[in-house]
Amino acid sequence: MKHYVGMDVSVKETSLCIVDEAGGICRELKVSSHPDDLIEVLNDPAWHLVRIGLEAGPLSQWLFEGLSNAGLPVVCIETRHTKAFLKATVNTTDRNDARGIAQMMRVNLFRPVHVKTISSQQRRALLTARKLILNKIRDIENDIRGLLRNFGLKVGLIGRIGFVARIRELLEGMVDLAEIIEPLLSARQQLRESFEVLHRKVLSIVRNDVTCRRLMTIPGVGPVVALGFVSTIDIPGRFKNSKAVGPALGLTPVMNQSGESNRVGRISLCGDIMMRTLLYEAAQVMLTVVRKWSWLKAWAMNIAKRRGHQKAIVALARRLAVIMHRMWSNGTDFQWSKDSGPAKA
Repeated sequence: MKHYVGMDVSVKETSLCIVDEAGGICRELKVSSHPDDLIEVLNDPAWHLVRIGLEAGPLSQWLFEGLSNAGLPVVCIETRHTKAFLKATVNTTDRNDARGIAQMMRVNLFRPVHVKTISSQQRRALLTARKLILNKIRDIENDIRGLLRNFGLKVGLIGRIGFVARIRELLEGMVDLAEIIEPLLSARQQLRESFEVLHRKVLSIVRNDVTCRRLMTIPGVGPVVALGFVSTIDIPGRFKNSKAVGPALGLTPVMNQSGESNRVGRISLCGDIMMRTLLYEAAQVMLTVVRKWSWLKAWAMNIAKRRGHQKAIVALARRLAVIMHRMWSNGTDFQWSKDSGPAKA
């Protein structure tokens, strides 16, 4: 008798449901959300496990690694697909969700999700931490501007280096207000030092990574974009072709077709938000900052003339993802000329 398992994971406990090949429920229980506790339950000789369904989430990478290392047939499944399947359930509970996931495993109605390697997870954590600190720095700077504006003090357009000098210039002769703002400037300085530590680590990784250096031959693609792409894609061979990267990152339009109606909407915005944002920023830099001309920039500029600047940036971001995957797969540098090279798409 074959058995299938559905797991609904929360921070403290995981709801387990084990069903047989006919769909009958064999066992339901709650287990601590830890790989060792789950392995102890699932390694019971009474079960002949075919598939174990684990919905993608904050703990999924950790649990997936623990279960797969124990030799269990665990599958990480897409969250959106799972929610659409479970939407038919009247009452949404952890127990019912585990039942639904188990049935998905039984009828083979699921979409698997790639679980990144430990190296890629660590690199993603580095980029996320760097971005978090940068956002906090901007928040503090904006708060300082807002506080000073209440007293008629306008900071104006100022760069990162001259920000502190400008603030102290405005606070000259205002001792009480300076005592309030100085702790904020001190916190900003500490965050900037922490940011520099993480940024230097990013540069060090990119400097020693052949793939990242190759991707940086593309105009507009810097160390952060290159490292973000490598850590997001993880294994280029998991895509059947380079054009499949665009939809995976949510950079292709959504199509709604029903009968005679066939409407093409905005981009799907599925997949990795951070990588999609980085590609958008890289495309924007290529169109507005990079001076050197290339066939790719010419292609995007033609789209901008026909469809507008915003759509050209989105289209260029999608094509950048395709080209970067092709370059990674073929081991080639970016082709600047009009000749069709292996890195074109």
